[in-house]
Amino acid sequence: MWSLFLLFLLSLLSYLFTDELIPKLDHLFINAGMFGIDLCKANKNKIPEAVGVISGCVFLITCFMFIPIVFGYDLMDREHFPHNEFAELLAALLSICCMLLLGFADDVLDLRWRYKLLLPTIASLPLLVVYYVNFNSTTFVIPIPLRHWLGTSIDIGFLYYIYMGMLAVFCTNAINILAGINGLEVGQSVVIALSIVIFNIIEISGDQHKAHTFSLHILIPYLATTLALLKHNWYPSKVFVGDTFCYVSGMTFAVVGILSHFSKTVLLFFLPQIINFVYSVPQLFHFIPCPRHRLPKYSAETDLLYPSRTIIVKKDMLFISKLTIKFASLFRLVDITEDSESIMMNNMTLINLFLIKCGPMSEVRLTISLLIFQACCSCIAFLIRYPMASYFYDK
Repeated sequence: MWSLFLLFLLSLLSYLFTDELIPKLDHLFINAGMFGIDLCKANKNKIPEAVGVISGCVFLITCFMFIPIVFGYDLMDREHFPHNEFAELLAALLSICCMLLLGFADDVLDLRWRYKLLLPTIASLPLLVVYYVNFNSTTFVIPIPLRHWLGTSIDIGFLYYIYMGMLAVFCTNAINILAGINGLEVGQSVVIALSIVIFNIIEISGDQHKAHTFSLHILIPYLATTLALLKHNWYPSKVFVGDTFCYVSGMTFAVVGILSHFSKTVLLFFLPQIINFVYSVPQLFHFIPCPRHRLPKYSAETDLLYPSRTIIVKKDMLFISKLTIKFASLFRLVDITEDSESIMMNNMTLINLFLIKCGPMSEVRLTISLLIFQACCSCIAFLIRYPMASYFYDK
């Protein structure tokens, strides 16, 4: 446990360093043309973009500096050196480092969506190779109600590696599409990271203590640097985090979930992101027209945010588009106005859904509401993981 104490002190220094570094380097991004305009504000000031690369770099440097600390004693005894654990940590950091590079390239080059799906897959390859060498466990435990038909467990083989690769793709992009207002990307990542840390602390005294200690070695410095970034990204935002931060965050969560063997629990902490993804599917797959920006609409007169909208021409509608609108209207998931030629409806994001159900609100109140929802979903995840799990799995 002494290593965790030293890591906490090192992470505290990384928080202070990140907090000092961000305002000192923001002008470099503006000078390089990497800036944006906050569409949810009346002013049109230039705001540095892709600043998540700073917190990501400090996070990785902190992890690198911690390697001699956590493995320092083992270096004295080369015969019993934990090569497997060392390989896991290096593979984890390599995958995160790849996503930092690829995410920054995306911010600079503005890559198409098809590449956003490909990049996490490539970055997860070192992770999957180490998993294959060290574990190669591809067995799912069958829930108790289904064991009469399927048995106690089932080995899905290569499909398990496809699942882990898809997990990396989902985690990186799920945070990216639930974004657009000050503090939301970083705030939701903080809540997810805190939830996993609490889960690790609960489980660290059990049989898998090494796996949960490994997770804490990654998440504690990540949480420290992310909190420093949140301070500058909170309303009114002084910096934008960019896709770089979303990619690094998603890969970090995927890394600890895969190598610490609780990937299904990690997905439980992504409930709001799963809801947002399912709700967004009609626009992501262009069954419904999808504009480049689906941000809420800002009104300078009231200083409030309203649901943004998209227009559908009736004569161009596909059958699946009509079916989607009918289904969403039945469950009151969309706000629709129409005339003889077109239909106007809200963009299908969780942010706009909140504005439909709760009414127009200020940006900071909307962010807080969404983060409270994220925290409530984490509580539901713990409820599923512990009391409810005993009905489906052996204790």
